[in-house]
Formats: sequence, structure tokens, C-alpha cells
Amino acid sequence: MDGEILRDPTRRFVLKSGAATGGGLLLSFTMATEGGAAGATQVNAPQINAYVRIAPDGKLTIASKVPEVGQGIKTSLPMLIAEELDVDWSAVTVEQAIADSKVYGRQVAGGSMATTLEYDGLRRVGATVRALLIQAAATRWSVPVESCSTERGFVISGSRRAAYGELAEDAAKLTPPDPKTLVLKDPKAFRIIGQSHKSQNLDAITTGQPLYGIDTRVPGMLFATFAKAPVFGAKVASVDLAPAKAVKGVKDAFVIEGGTSLQGLLPGVAVVATSWWAARKGREALDIKWADHPTSAQSSAAFAAKAAELAKGPPQRVDRADGDVDGALKGAAKTVEATYSYPFIAHAPLEPQNCTALVKDGKVEIWAPTQNPEPGRKLVAAALNVPEDAITIHLIRGGGGFGRRLNNDYMVEAAAIAAKAGAPVQLIWTREDDIQHDFYRPGGWHNLTAGLDASGKLVAWNDHFVSFGEGNGFAPSAGFNATQFPCRAVDNYRVQVSVMPLGAPTGPLRAPGNNAFGFVLQSFTDEVAIAAGKDPVAFRRDLLGEPRLLGAASERDSFHTGRMRGALDLVAEKSGWGRKLPRGSGLGVACHYSHMGYVAVVVQVTVKDGAIKVDKAWAAVDCGRQIINPKGAEQQVQGSVLDAIGAALHQQITFEGGATTQSNFGDFPLLRMADAFDVEVHFKLSDNNPTGLGEPAYPPAPAALCNAIFAATGKRIRSLPVGDQLA
Repeated sequence: MDGEILRDPTRRFVLKSGAATGGGLLLSFTMATEGGAAGATQVNAPQINAYVRIAPDGKLTIASKVPEVGQGIKTSLPMLIAEELDVDWSAVTVEQAIADSKVYGRQVAGGSMATTLEYDGLRRVGATVRALLIQAAATRWSVPVESCSTERGFVISGSRRAAYGELAEDAAKLTPPDPKTLVLKDPKAFRIIGQSHKSQNLDAITTGQPLYGIDTRVPGMLFATFAKAPVFGAKVASVDLAPAKAVKGVKDAFVIEGGTSLQGLLPGVAVVATSWWAARKGREALDIKWADHPTSAQSSAAFAAKAAELAKGPPQRVDRADGDVDGALKGAAKTVEATYSYPFIAHAPLEPQNCTALVKDGKVEIWAPTQNPEPGRKLVAAALNVPEDAITIHLIRGGGGFGRRLNNDYMVEAAAIAAKAGAPVQLIWTREDDIQHDFYRPGGWHNLTAGLDASGKLVAWNDHFVSFGEGNGFAPSAGFNATQFPCRAVDNYRVQVSVMPLGAPTGPLRAPGNNAFGFVLQSFTDEVAIAAGKDPVAFRRDLLGEPRLLGAASERDSFHTGRMRGALDLVAEKSGWGRKLPRGSGLGVACHYSHMGYVAVVVQVTVKDGAIKVDKAWAAVDCGRQIINPKGAEQQVQGSVLDAIGAALHQQITFEGGATTQSNFGDFPLLRMADAFDVEVHFKLSDNNPTGLGEPAYPPAPAALCNAIFAATGKRIRSLPVGDQLA
């Protein structure tokens, strides 16, 4: 569904019931167009979403529309329906919905938006099913609807009692009520929402059952590998396919011409075999000569040199200018200057990219662990020259995503290979493919200057941001939103921008943009606080000021200082901020707003002989008035903090000759279990709409880490990864 529709309270939900296969109730759900009435024309609208199935024997199935990539959405969204339907959660079976925007609308696992967009609507789905069942019972018993109530899967009126399964077929024949007439549950009456429930499929996950894209099996399926140029987008100049075809088990090897868009099907050589190992051995036998490419001269060293050159010159443009920054800096009692930088990083999900595809008789069937299926459908349709409605996409659980699976290059590759192979094919990338052909979080440089008055108050802030792009545009996910705090909290604030071209593909990674900006802005804020002679928490409190909304409510990055202050105060309390620590240990704090969530993090570290040990982290989170699944929510925050600090300590992607130099976990390390630390999570509920949690806790964590390192050692970390900077 369009998020704009859900944010408009004047728009209403329309539901349609129909007999399920074999009897029972199949409930569908759609949204009225703006100004539309809940009448017959809307009931027959083409965008209809099937969510609830009740069989005559009472078995209840709820569909989860959003792809599951470890964020727990396959558990939390069906909980919303089950709560208002008034059933026991233990009686619910959850199934993954098929990818179909005409039926389900927006099906995207990204931006931590599922809770924000679906919270009210999916509760109304459950409430409408319940109303239909009550109506069916009242009609059967010839009693007023008002005399009926529900209790854990039963409709009750006086001494009468009927299970939902008994009423399902009658309910399917009724016209759904106008959802605006339905009263949703008082949160005080919740039995499912707000209670911790284990993630769907957890038992299967922990016992190694086949669940993921890589586990998909289709009759007659072959396996494929796909070799692409180290320099992104380079074409095949020549290749001898015979050595690959001679490998036992290899069925075929062929060139895929591909195109020039880094978002789509790129040129390469496919090897198809009876096993993935045979396909890999066949690929290793290939001797591919790649054509020259315009970006083959690009390198990380050249990027850094160009960034330094751009920083010394005038900015190419100004994205925001409040007040008189130059005048305020000139009149400041003290100025603070620093350059902060962060590297490219890869997503590195544990399950590498993969997809299974079958192309037959003008139809395409795909099994994909995608976060965003509809753009993938368009890519496949264009590459194979088939209509979009001839493509069926099954949403398969992904073994991690973090934004990588928002791009569907692996999907179009699998479909193109299957079309040429004439058989169902499962494409599996190697780990090297996954790291060397990612859509990276782009690097960047921030050249910052702050001005303080005689009392230590921040009076000016200037950022000359050097990034990647061309003209007035940024490369994907390389941009900087000029309204980032402390914008609007300081009268004199300016963001200047210079960009340079880039040949590597970039894209969203967990908390896109903010995952880097949180490190820069909150590290520099700490630096300014120390220069002002202020405690870092107290300085932030003063900077946030009295509770107020900064910016118009319609602005994406407007936020409420009171909510941020609440999270900051809570984390300071829970972490024991200000307590004395042993020599070589330190506490660091940071707070950041992103993806509609307010998060403050404190990290404690110990540094000895240049080695950094993260002792513990605390996180305080304001994501609205309701936590749907508390255990799942806690895990999301913990995962974000661990992910962020692991990346900040160790990870970077570098380029030489236009190609990625890292290749596997040996030179792109993930945080090991032995180095993991306790992350204590606290939620501060506020009277605001519930929002998502997969991303907001990431941005402040690297800054809190680096600020803790400064507190422990006196050394300021201004570039990531931390690596051996303390050695």
C-alpha cells in the first residue's frame, strides 16, 4: 500500500469476503481510493489483499505480506491481525504471501516502515473478520449483534457458543461492515500485542531445516554460477567455454551479453551443472578476458586524494544555509575544526545472493529471497521480453538482507540463465561474488567547523561534505540530508557539497546514510562538547533544549527534541553515566534520529596495549506508544548495535583498478561471537504512532564507540574503521 494513503486518516479500508476452497472463510482486504465510499465499486476494486483463512475445522491461517529477512516481520504483522480477531496466538499458522502488488500493495522489507504503514490497517483486517463472524452467529441464533462477543476463537451470546470454524462458511457470504464503524481494542485489553512471542520458523531455523532461498528445490532443477568482470559492468572480450563444458556434471556454459546499467543484468559467463560444486568447478576452468572499461582507473587512493583537493577548494554547491555562518565563526570565542571520513562497506549477509527460476511457455516462475520483489519483476520482464503479469515471484525467507536484497540483480541473472538453459536453474553466488559485486554503502568525507561563544554555547556549524555523484545529483545512498541535527538547533548552520564520479555500484545499507552520518555528527558533537568544557551528555541536553518539534511535521527529518532528550536521559541513567571507571576504560554516548525512531546509545570500552575490548552497550529507544513483540524488538536493537560496532571496528571496502580488493571474511571480517558483548535495551514509550526498529539503533552506535575510545585514551577517532589506529 502507498504510505501516503496510510498517513491520510480520511481514507478508509474496504474488505471483501468470499468462500475459501473447501468451505470456510477467506477474507480479503483493500483500500478505498481517496474520497471513495465503502460501497460495491470499492469492494470490486482490483487491489485486493487476502490475509485470513479459516477452515471449517477451525484452523486459522494468516498471511504475512512483507518479505522476511530476519527482522521478525513474519511474526509481528500477523500478531496485529490475530489480536483484533481475538484468537489464541498458539492457534495461528502464518504463511508467507506471494509477491503481488495488485493484491498486496507495498511489499518491501526496507526503511523500517512495515510497522509504521501497517499497524492500523492490519488491526482493522482482524477486527473486520471478527465482525463478520459475530454477524454470522447473530443471524444463526436470531439474536442482536450487540448481544454477541468473542473469546479466544469463539462467538458467545448468553449460553450459546460457536467456534469460528463453525461460522466461517456463513460469514463468507456476508457483506463486510464499513471498517470506520469498528472500534479497535483498547491497548489495555491486548493479549497478543505487547507480549513476547518467538519468531516464526525459529524451531526450523535452529534445527537446520530448509527455509531459505538457497534451500529451494524444484523438480529437474540445475545449479548455476555466474562470472562477472571485476570492474563493474565490463563486457566479455573473449572466453573459451570448452574447459568448463568438459567438467563432469556441467551441462552447459554460455555468455550472457547483459547491459550497461549497474542495477540490472550485467555481462558475464554462466555455467550450468547438475550440482553447484560442478558449476563452480566449471567456472574455475574458464579463462575469461574482460574488455577495457572507463572506470578501470578508479581507486580508493585516487578518491581520497580528490576528496582532499575538493575540500580545499570552494564547494560546488550549498544545500542549506541558515543565518550567517561565516560571521558567526569569525565572532566565535573558540572554533573547532575536524575532518571525518568513513569507508565503503559491504552488506555481507550470511546467505549469499541466490535465486531459483523456471522459464517455460512464456511464463516465468521465481523463488527469491528478495526484500523488494516488484522492481525485480520489472527487470526480469525487460530482460526476457515477457509481460510482468506472466511472472510469478515466491517470497522466500532471506538469510539476512540489510538492504542488499532491495536490489534484484541476482533475480534477473537467474531468470536469464534459466531461459537460456531451458530448465529450472538455481543461481548461487560465491562469497567472493557477494562481497565483490555488492551495492556498497558509499564512503564520504565531512570537513567540519563549529563555533562556540564565551559560555560554551554552539553558535555556528559548517560542513563541507565531499561525496560521490555528478552535477547536482548524488550516487545512490551517497547523499546527505541537510536537515540533519543540529540543523534548526543552531541559528547559523550550513551544508556545502562537492562530488566526484564513481564507477562502483552503491545502495542502501541498514539505516542508509544515517549509518555514516551518525558517526560523523555525534563524534564531532562530542568533540565540540569537550572543547566547550562540558560533559557530553549535558552538552547534548543543552543543544536539544526545551521539548519542541524541529522543522515542519511534513519534513522527513523533522524531529521532536523532547523525545530525543527522553532517550538520552534514559540511557544516561541506565548506563550509570558519570561513574568513575578504571584507567584505560571509558564511556561514550551518542544519540540520533532516523527512520522515525529516537535512539541513544552508551558504550563502555577498555583499551589495553592498543587492543580495544567493548565491555557493554546500553540503548534507549523511543519508537512510539506500542512495542508489538518485545522480544523481537529487543533483538532488533541488539542486532543493530552489534552490527554497527562490528563494522566500525573492522570493515572497509577498497578499490584498485576499478575493482574491489576484498573478497571474503578473511579481509572483510564480521564481528565474531567471542567478541560480542552485552547490549542492554530499554524502551521509552511515548504517545506517538508505533514505528520500526530494524535500523534506528545502528547510527548512534559507532559514534558512542569512538567517543568511548576517546574517554579511555584521549585519542579521537575521525576515520573508520578503527582497525589498528590505537596500536
